[in-house]
Amino acid sequence: MPLSYLPALLATCFARLATALDRRSALRLPVLLGGLLFASGRRTCTAWFRAAGITAEYRRAYHAVAATGRRADAVAARLLPTLEPVLQADRLLLALDDTPTSRWGPHVEGAGVHHNPTPGPAGEQFVYGHVWVTLAALARHPQRGTTALPLRGALYVRDKDIARLAPDRQRPFRTKLELAAELLHWVRVWHGYRYREVWAAVDGGYSKRPFLRAARKEGVVVVGRLPRNAALYSLPEVPPPGRRGRKPIYGKQRLVLALRAGQTRGWQQLECVQYGERVTKTVKTFLATWKPAGGTIRVVLVHEEDGWRAYFCTKPQATAAAILEAVADRGALEQAFKDTKEVWGAGQQQVRNLDANVGCFNLNLWMYSLTEAWAWQQSEEELVDRRDSPWDSEPRRPSHADKRKALQRVALRAQIEEALAGRPTKREIRQLVERLLNRAA
Repeated sequence: MPLSYLPALLATCFARLATALDRRSALRLPVLLGGLLFASGRRTCTAWFRAAGITAEYRRAYHAVAATGRRADAVAARLLPTLEPVLQADRLLLALDDTPTSRWGPHVEGAGVHHNPTPGPAGEQFVYGHVWVTLAALARHPQRGTTALPLRGALYVRDKDIARLAPDRQRPFRTKLELAAELLHWVRVWHGYRYREVWAAVDGGYSKRPFLRAARKEGVVVVGRLPRNAALYSLPEVPPPGRRGRKPIYGKQRLVLALRAGQTRGWQQLECVQYGERVTKTVKTFLATWKPAGGTIRVVLVHEEDGWRAYFCTKPQATAAAILEAVADRGALEQAFKDTKEVWGAGQQQVRNLDANVGCFNLNLWMYSLTEAWAWQQSEEELVDRRDSPWDSEPRRPSHADKRKALQRVALRAQIEEALAGRPTKREIRQLVERLLNRAA
């Protein structure tokens, strides 16, 4: 599909992403992204090719997908300027988490047995496939709440599965925490200098020493869930004047979160914005030192209906409201995972090559982010067309599927208007109808 049919934001970004690849693959990447937009049914790579009009050159299209996976870091860096207008001007809020995609077959490179975070009705504890450590930027829309804009997905391969990779695709083993630290370094190098500070919201799985120390080295503030049994200590005592030697970093008094949460004094009411609504929370906040974080942290205890929860922030000056809002905003990444799999079909591409798998997953992430960026300034009436469903009058914000359909309508309308401009011939009208029929059926 020609780029002229697409909105200016997508056409410009497609061309910019292609500059990260060599000339042979660069010509095919925008066409592939257009195929992603209109693919239907089971979203295999061949579904992309059919929607993009790729027929005889399908092998070269597969090579372009693999090339995108090998250069995912450089391609994603060219995505950042397109997303910048919807992000905050002074603070970049990031979210990190991992998600699995199911795969089958012994020849799928990088696949293995992993813990299943979302067991179904049968209670499956494990899933065979890939696990993706994903970095996303969080943006808060004035009416629609927080939206996650995925930037990159790094493939986690177990140490025992690396030996089965092809010799030309061997890679050193990296834990999920190390992959997350590499993603932080990547965004800090490519884009972090544009902001006064960079925050990263994580869950309890990434609130550990390797990741926290790496984030401290990069100058990134980390906000996350604090374990209830965390070994917290008091603030260090100020040494007397004239005393030589290094100043202490940690205090000597052990702080027990359960005891702090059980005390009735010190609780206060706090207003903050969570999940698009202004709520009042009962919180208790204090400073402590924590060895995994490498120094002083701010601890926030929240009293909920089902008990108390503990959160932390590696910036002691941060307010409790900012910490609770960042923790709540991280939930947008979970929704992005769900929509990327259900709306775009991430994990359905049926490719075996390791680089091709990385390319396919990241292409789905980027199309999700670009669709959200395009829909940012669109009104709800433009995104959701309910004229054919007068019974559906319940007010609600547009889903990501609504935004994708609206983007498809804009591109199709541009094709129709161009074909009908002037005096179209019967041959031109027949070609247009054939293209529309192929996409409808």
